[in-house]
Amino acid sequence: MLTMNKLSKERQTQIISALVEGNSLRATARMCHADVHTVQWLLEDVGRACAEYQDKTLRNLTSKRIQCDETWSFCYAKEKNVPQELKGKFGFGDVWTWVAMDADTKLIVCWNVGGRNAYHAQQFMHDVASRLSNRVQLTTDGHRAYLDAVDLAFGNDIDYAMLVKLYSSDRGKGEVRYSPAECTGCRSVRVKGNPQYQHVSTSFVERQNLTMRMQMRRFTRLTNGFSKKIDNHMAAIALHYMHYNFCRVHQTLRVTPAMEAGLTDHVWSVEDVVGLLTHHTS
Repeated sequence: MLTMNKLSKERQTQIISALVEGNSLRATARMCHADVHTVQWLLEDVGRACAEYQDKTLRNLTSKRIQCDETWSFCYAKEKNVPQELKGKFGFGDVWTWVAMDADTKLIVCWNVGGRNAYHAQQFMHDVASRLSNRVQLTTDGHRAYLDAVDLAFGNDIDYAMLVKLYSSDRGKGEVRYSPAECTGCRSVRVKGNPQYQHVSTSFVERQNLTMRMQMRRFTRLTNGFSKKIDNHMAAIALHYMHYNFCRVHQTLRVTPAMEAGLTDHVWSVEDVVGLLTHHTS
């Protein structure tokens, strides 16, 4: 078994390549003949480097349309199983990933990991606003925490609409536990400015959330692959968005989102991502 201080850049690239394609820590360790703790430590280091790089790079964006959504997961244990002494502490129980996507370039503008409450909504929206260089049209779902968050972050310098989904109250037998109610329609609600109703949509960001669940083992439902530590959870998310933004060619764009947004002129390799470690530690 290889330990962290004996890993060559080629082996680091092999391990990260396995992780970004949806393999778990233990599966990656078996495939790459490395100790599982080595894989975990490498994920933490590369994840931090990816978060730092994107925080600096995803700035002064000239986006026109932004879509936002939240994705549920849990860490340590499901909310109902969290011990009493740990209830209410960040990283134990429900964890939500707030995501903002440029609808034209498919770039993930920013993300925030936290609770699905007003505090984290405001943190998230201030982060979104700080990365944009011009007025945009914004679409969110009907989560009420967005209302004050968008107002505090953007004021009146926004064209904002909510896409409120309407659900059926009827569910088929056996569907109560695993399946949400059927979506029977959507209603566009203007909140601020003059949003163009043909562009009021969260379809792209919701599709990206599916990609995230497919590409990160810890987001797969009904398994024991969930995150045990919040730091590892956040590192995996940062690595995923780095790969999505800079390495993965979007099927409809035929380039990466970062290329479409003008942030880079080439498709990054996983080796390039691993190379961020040198800059991060120097």
